[in-house]
Amino acid sequence: MTIAPAAMTDLERRVLDGVTEQAWLSLACALIPAGQPEAENPLDPDQPAGREEGAALFIAGILSDLGFSVELPTKREGRPNVVASLAGEGGGKSLILNDHLDTYPAGDWAAWTMTGGHPFRPTRHGDRLYARGTSDTRGNLACTLLAARAVLAAGARLKGDLQCVYTADEEKNGPDGSIFLLDEMGLDADCVIVCEPTAWTAPDESWGMGVAVANGGNYLVEVEARGTKTHLWRPDTGVNAVAKMARLLPALETMAFAHTPAKLEGGTPPRTTILRIGGGVPREMQFTPDVCRVVLGVVGILPGMTADSVMADIDAVIADAMKADPELDASARPYPGALFVDGTLEQDGDVEPTAALRRAYARVLGAEPKLYRKNAFNDTIRFAERGKAAVTFGPGDDGWAPINESIHIGKAVAATKVLALAMLDILGVAE
Repeated sequence: MTIAPAAMTDLERRVLDGVTEQAWLSLACALIPAGQPEAENPLDPDQPAGREEGAALFIAGILSDLGFSVELPTKREGRPNVVASLAGEGGGKSLILNDHLDTYPAGDWAAWTMTGGHPFRPTRHGDRLYARGTSDTRGNLACTLLAARAVLAAGARLKGDLQCVYTADEEKNGPDGSIFLLDEMGLDADCVIVCEPTAWTAPDESWGMGVAVANGGNYLVEVEARGTKTHLWRPDTGVNAVAKMARLLPALETMAFAHTPAKLEGGTPPRTTILRIGGGVPREMQFTPDVCRVVLGVVGILPGMTADSVMADIDAVIADAMKADPELDASARPYPGALFVDGTLEQDGDVEPTAALRRAYARVLGAEPKLYRKNAFNDTIRFAERGKAAVTFGPGDDGWAPINESIHIGKAVAATKVLALAMLDILGVAE
């Protein structure tokens, strides 16, 4: 289905008049440092989780001022979720606008050269705003709040129920956030738009934002190689576990999984990446290491793959390597505490909420958004795997900067306008 842009109504013009660059910048610059650095949330299962309470309370106050009924459902102390509800007048679909409160860790603050050595100080350079959380995802969150504010300030009488839901624990796959809200608190709606990074920039500097109608999953796996300890002066009398792991790693990095890759534009096959490696112990520098452990991240997991199938594929690579090298002794196991995150099936691009986003996108940017499979986790997965019509759309870059994270300001303003028009479209407006 091709989307033909429709003429703007007076209400829609008033809504878009409320979406300005300065309005977005003011919100984003207030949200980005809120509750930081406590809200840093490492994926590592063996590291302490973040605390999103500061950000949650700040955002709850904004939503309360807009007239929402706000609750803070909490599974774990210090980690409240924000669920803000605005009842409609009846007759329309219900919609959740979702984003998350935590960020990934900023790392070495001194490396943040674009923000003067402070990762949570929003700093503008040209058409980009820099700081941790600009792209993933406080900058996107600002779009949802501004879109809601613009719709309400324009006097729209919405038919359907609107919920703004901001979750804890997204960076750790959602046990205290989206999983808790869906499975224990009964969170529900007809449509879900998760405002997370889907933006792109082409080599010719043209840009846009896709609609991720599916997501790839992920899994953490630990591989252990075992050897025989010997004195450093006589390496010929032992088996160095680190050296054996070094020869195994190329096969693990380039392995193929027994599943058909995604077909959508932008889809990528599942792959592994090396996240952590260790061998040797303190006070034994005189001896070669007899154990070496590596943590693999398996990303881009597709529907139909399972934890067992992923482990079987990795075990097969290790078995082949052990046949080729009789001295290699290695095995794999799921990393303790890690969740298996499944890939999701594609949402229909001709039904809500994707159809509404496509219509709004055409009116704001004069083009069709790309539909694709996003090769990353976000809360869209948790909604979709429970049967909700959930997609991802947002101005953040669909890539993740370890330092000097940034967001394109023009994309953020355009995305806010798209969200506002899509919100009116999905919810409906009473006469």
